Amino acid sequence: MSTDSVTMKIKENNPETPFLLRVIWFFVFGWELTGIWILVAWALNASIIGLPLGLWMIDRVPQVLTLKARPGVMVTDMKDGRSQFLPASNAPFLIRAAYFVLFGWWFSLIWALLAYLLCATIIGLPLGVMMLNGLPAVTTLVHS
Repeated sequence: MSTDSVTMKIKENNPETPFLLRVIWFFVFGWELTGIWILVAWALNASIIGLPLGLWMIDRVPQVLTLKARPGVMVTDMKDGRSQFLPASNAPFLIRAAYFVLFGWWFSLIWALLAYLLCATIIGLPLGVMMLNGLPAVTTLVHS
């Protein structure tokens, strides 16, 4: 077997942003931007046409809030240097769709509002951030 036919790929976890930078982002931009982000996402979720974009936005709430890295791995092909992000595996689509229709669409809005209110208090801040980081899972059972 020649070395040309062997493709070497390297898998590594999606790198996290440094903690201090994440804290600064949260207090300067993240908290306020996340509130607007969630309201826009739910306005889009209220329509069939906007639903895909609204769910995409809900899935990115942890990134908007604290620059949290998405779960998954980066795969780099050593032959051509291209990198590709492979997200973490999720529950089957039909189960996620049924969950969203029955529970996720309304429960995640309540979850998000409660989490956002907790973020407004010093005592509730850690729990509020954890709840907002878990919002994608509450909405559609996607790994967060």
